[in-house]
Amino acid sequence: MSDLNPALNPALNNAQNPAPRERHGPDAITLLRDPAMIRERCAAVTRSVTEGRSANFKLDRSRLDDVARRVEQVTRAAYPDLRIPYHSRWRHFEVGGVNRKAEMDAAMAGLNAADQARARIDLSVVSVLLDAGAGPQWKYAEAESGQGFNRSEGLGVASFRAFLRGAFSAVAGEPLRVDASTLRKLDATALAAIFQAGPQNPLVGLEGRAALLQRLGEALQTQSAKHGSVARPAALFDTLTDGGTLREISAAAVLRALLDSFSSIWLTGSVLHGVPLGDVWPHRWAGGEDPMAGRHGTTAGWVPFHKLSQWLAYSLLEPFEWAGITVNGLDALTGLPEYRNGGLLIDGGVIVPRDAGALARTWKVSDEFIIEWRALTVTLIDELAPLVRARLDRTAQEMPLACVLEGGTWATGRAIARELRDGSPPITIESDGTVF
Repeated sequence: MSDLNPALNPALNNAQNPAPRERHGPDAITLLRDPAMIRERCAAVTRSVTEGRSANFKLDRSRLDDVARRVEQVTRAAYPDLRIPYHSRWRHFEVGGVNRKAEMDAAMAGLNAADQARARIDLSVVSVLLDAGAGPQWKYAEAESGQGFNRSEGLGVASFRAFLRGAFSAVAGEPLRVDASTLRKLDATALAAIFQAGPQNPLVGLEGRAALLQRLGEALQTQSAKHGSVARPAALFDTLTDGGTLREISAAAVLRALLDSFSSIWLTGSVLHGVPLGDVWPHRWAGGEDPMAGRHGTTAGWVPFHKLSQWLAYSLLEPFEWAGITVNGLDALTGLPEYRNGGLLIDGGVIVPRDAGALARTWKVSDEFIIEWRALTVTLIDELAPLVRARLDRTAQEMPLACVLEGGTWATGRAIARELRDGSPPITIESDGTVF
């Protein structure tokens, strides 16, 4: 498409012909890792769609209240007392009525609170990074419960069981850890065994997942050599809390630490000043200026999403809180622009493809159609959230976005997908297991 032509797209032109890094690089990268920039760039795309400039979508905001009503119903059914937890990988560890957290807590009984937090961070990171779409055919059979699970829950349970067995540990007698050296040796064959995947039980993106974990291992070793930290995801605990001395951190700081530490693992092809941007994509309506240059700047034209990194940030809130660390500014993070939230808005008639046949196609993550849909999702989930809170008589403080998602938009997106189809989302995207 024309947007991917460097001559027509400032973002790609800058990516391939970067300005001197001394002047723009670090600040440009920092801007694109700020959740406020996610909202700003998504809002710019949404404004253009609202103005009728899009050949891909139109919006019917009159349907938002109907969607809010449905989210209210799903939320009340799941949480009658409205004690809604965060949208988090830890919810998937509860699937099937099994309290797997309690099982892990028992296994960590001899550890102090900080070491327990480190183990939970290790599990959260590796499990979330394995949580791209599994495809409709795959299923995991959990021997411990005798139950079978598919999609995100199945991936979560499989990774949980592998973690408890020490599949990611390099230290004999210490299974509850994730070590860089072990990650670097994990290949698709090893992951297939963990996920029970094979010709009769195909898992989408197995090679991509293995490569992602290998790159995570490399990034952890690089960070360890640079900062003298342990080569584990658990180093995030010490980075963010200064070894446990800080008792309050921000959600934005959690996301920033994840992106700063792990930027090298994302090979989406989006690069600025030699730095991999990850889940950041060019769009003609992204807008933006570089405040340092005072002109059309190096970040212009890029739309950041950081979906998996934000999903990980949400999933780290509880491990920090369980260790007695307060996490503030929860609503700095955005709605996750993925199948369920974005699917809810399409199935609910809010985001309307101009060509109904577009939903029958298979798209790439880099396609303008997908970038636009995801940007609309971020903005419209922000518009939907206060409508849901009003129906539930909850304030933003009582029900932060992390709870709206869990109650919530993600669950409702899945419920409607089951009613309309076989549970699959309305949009099909080629996945290598590293973005969706």
